Amino acid sequence: MNHKDEILSFMVDEEYDRKRLDQFLSSVYPEYSRSYFQKLIKDGYVFEDGKDIKKPSYKVRKGQEITLVIPPPETLEIKPENIPVDILFEDEDIAVVYKPAGMVVHPSPGHTSGTLVNALLYHFRNISEYGGKERAGIVHRLDKDTAGLMIIAKSEFAHKELQKQFQERTVDKRYIAVVTGIVQNDHGFIDLPIGRSIYNRKKMGTEATNLRDALTEYWVKNRSEKENLTVVDIKLHTGRTHQIRVHFSAIGHPLFNDKVYGFKKSQLRSEKMRSISDQTLYHALLAYRIAFDHPRTGEKIDITLQKLPEHISKVIEAI
Repeated sequence: MNHKDEILSFMVDEEYDRKRLDQFLSSVYPEYSRSYFQKLIKDGYVFEDGKDIKKPSYKVRKGQEITLVIPPPETLEIKPENIPVDILFEDEDIAVVYKPAGMVVHPSPGHTSGTLVNALLYHFRNISEYGGKERAGIVHRLDKDTAGLMIIAKSEFAHKELQKQFQERTVDKRYIAVVTGIVQNDHGFIDLPIGRSIYNRKKMGTEATNLRDALTEYWVKNRSEKENLTVVDIKLHTGRTHQIRVHFSAIGHPLFNDKVYGFKKSQLRSEKMRSISDQTLYHALLAYRIAFDHPRTGEKIDITLQKLPEHISKVIEAI
């Protein structure tokens, strides 16, 4: 180890008892890929009681404390990649694209290829590198497993102007989500500060350090007593990391299939829905609409997805 290493500790709870070590790490620290953790394990960067564990297949046990050492990142080589991109709007300054669930937004040591940035560098001849090449065109983010619309800056001018709009909270971001339990109020606000969790520093939470204000507004679209699920339409008034996931978990309604923030299959009431959960890789959250002022012309740009992705639509249809 050296002073630039990042050292993290994770406690194994009941949910991960007897799971493979590489599976456990990729679940509690989703910023990195399972293959990256397999390499770290084999290279001797993962410990239990001071002893390194060099088998990715090692079965962790409830109550164990696993220590992970992440070495300083190597210089990333960012290459354009011919990955399909669904472009809903484009001009010389900006584009609005759809990011599918499972795609990482920008490269990191655990995801050096296959990201949205790799795809953007291939498809757009001109793209802003105001935030660095590894974040080319990226003005805002979506979680790896959250699907939805993103604004891309193609010019540096647009990048700076769009950043101002996000900072001033004038960008209208709308989401649809399926949450567990029956949300009682037809309309409401969740006003709970969010920060880095005191229990797991790679998760966000309301019992946390460096709390920042966070406000989520929601409208109930449908309730299913039979399935114990609620469909909600959501407007973000702030843009904190994992905000929707943390807020709905905090009020007792974790997102369908969001195992990081409290979803359990036992919350579902039918075998059909439990089967859908088993077959679905991603949580039920979609950024379906985004509205903002064009950075150069001031024209209102308002883009809405016309079709839900399958992992969301089959849950809603089943309800």
